[in-house]
Amino acid sequence: MTYVVTAGCVDIRDKACVDVCPVDCIYEGDRKLYIQPDECIDCGACSAACPQAAIFFDEAVPTDQQWFVDDAVGFFSEVLPGRAEPLGMPGGAEFVGAIGVDTPAVAALERAT
Repeated sequence: MTYVVTAGCVDIRDKACVDVCPVDCIYEGDRKLYIQPDECIDCGACSAACPQAAIFFDEAVPTDQQWFVDDAVGFFSEVLPGRAEPLGMPGGAEFVGAIGVDTPAVAALERAT
């Protein structure tokens, strides 16, 4: 599949990964970043650059965070709160800008204090 952003990014959004992504496939939600699985070329640059160690290849996501794999797909394939249609495969995060909303599962996470 692809790389997946997990819990370490929630409420942090450092964006070092965005700076090194050669295909601009990392999109900004409200509380975390999301990698568009069909745009990602599996280079791993994002994972190496993440200071939070929050990005994993999908098959290496820690067991307790496996739900982030399906959640990442849902960010692009499901209609998010306040949006009229799924984000889909927009072809570049810079063009789209910050989405400003997360999947319901991420939005429901307890906020860091």
